[in-house]
Amino acid sequence: MRKILCHSLLLFLTFLSSQVFTQPQNDAGLWLDVNVEKKITQAFSVVFTEEMRMNENITEVGTVLTGLGLEYKFLKKFRVGVHYRYSNKRRLDDSYDNRHKWYLDVHYKEKIRPVTVILKLRYQSQYTDIYSSEKGEVSKDHLVPKITLKYDLKRKFEPYLYGEIYCIVGTRSEHKYNPGGEPLDQWRVCAGVEYSFNRMHMIDLHYLVNKEENVKDPVTSYVFGLSYYFTF
Repeated sequence: MRKILCHSLLLFLTFLSSQVFTQPQNDAGLWLDVNVEKKITQAFSVVFTEEMRMNENITEVGTVLTGLGLEYKFLKKFRVGVHYRYSNKRRLDDSYDNRHKWYLDVHYKEKIRPVTVILKLRYQSQYTDIYSSEKGEVSKDHLVPKITLKYDLKRKFEPYLYGEIYCIVGTRSEHKYNPGGEPLDQWRVCAGVEYSFNRMHMIDLHYLVNKEENVKDPVTSYVFGLSYYFTF
């Protein structure tokens, strides 16, 4: 199992890193978020997230997101979560659309000391302007595999690297900028470091590259991010 994880991780990150170094810069961003986790039992927890994403070289608020979810841990290495997220994204005319997203996450964690490999598979379904658009009732669905690699320094600092791709699910007839039906419309790579003050408080400083594919006017975003986690 560990050999399969290592080989999958190597192939996945090799592909994504080759893409990063062949793409020109389009925009710079800043993503800030606060995450609160309330443990109901040892296995169940409720998660709340509030996030702001700035773009246009960090001069305007591009997206504001609010999320709520329920997570369940089992068999030590597995975790599943069901989440809802509401967001407003800035349009070209400076107005904001309304987006509703539901997603299901499945996590698997394997320790290959001093490295921890985390595999996540997400299925997500998003509706945009559901009551005010002709296609508002047509969902945009994705399957999102993600690989995270964490290095245990046995200190409060823990560096990590992850990569994920957004695979289109179903027909693409509703997506007019992807007439060929290509299965990929976005990918992301990120490097960061987590710092734990104690069991309740943690911050995460990271830098990521987000690249759109097979859409009109694709954007490559180079983003600095800061996250705060509070668990109780």
